[in-house]
Amino acid sequence: MPAPVTLPFLTWGSPGGPRALLAHGLGSDGALMWRYGTALADAGWQAVAVDLRGHGVAPRTLDYSIAAYAADLAATTPDTDGPWDAVVAHSLGGAAATVAAAARPGWTRRLVLIDPAIALSDDDREVVRVGQEQAFADPSVEAVRTAHPTWHPIDVELKARATRRASRWAVEQTSLQNARWDVRAEAAALTVPTHVIGADPSVHSIFTGELAAEVLRNPAVTMGVIEGAGHSPHRDRPEAAVAALLDALR
Repeated sequence: MPAPVTLPFLTWGSPGGPRALLAHGLGSDGALMWRYGTALADAGWQAVAVDLRGHGVAPRTLDYSIAAYAADLAATTPDTDGPWDAVVAHSLGGAAATVAAAARPGWTRRLVLIDPAIALSDDDREVVRVGQEQAFADPSVEAVRTAHPTWHPIDVELKARATRRASRWAVEQTSLQNARWDVRAEAAALTVPTHVIGADPSVHSIFTGELAAEVLRNPAVTMGVIEGAGHSPHRDRPEAAVAALLDALR
């Protein structure tokens, strides 16, 4: 793996309970995982959400390959001895966490992937490119609220801030440096119990159809779909997404 950077983090909950690492998607930051963080804390967990490289206040680098994102996550371990009790990762974070968990099975006891970016088609990549261009063109609260009128005000506020704090160059390079965006081999190699919280394909999902069927051939991987939720279930249908996470961790 490439040389890792040290990722900044936020925490919810108190030490002493099970520990979860939260990893966000492209163009977001750790604060936007707050729905999962607060729910886990209420359930007795300690949740730690990182800013990925190039995002939030994390270090800037020249390398934005999935392998580099994975190296950072793999180097992020609990303060006490032992693995994470769970790693919860969305989209880009899901791809990076998959690579990290496949390379280091002792890194986490279980993995929860939220509409993970395991492999992106050309159409997926175009949707991502257009979405990021629109976000950076107007990173205001008003623009986010107009685009996502059903989101909680905290999600609207934090998404606008995340866009302003992210490196546009880093986000663009994440697509350019991963010309072949495909971690299906790593997903097939997973041995830790892994659950996918899928988005509704009728809304928008990047983990569905033949791709999902292929990954689910690994007996370590299970999946459920949040009906009516797009690529970010924790923002589109937060109560259902949180319930699915807590059920996966029981």
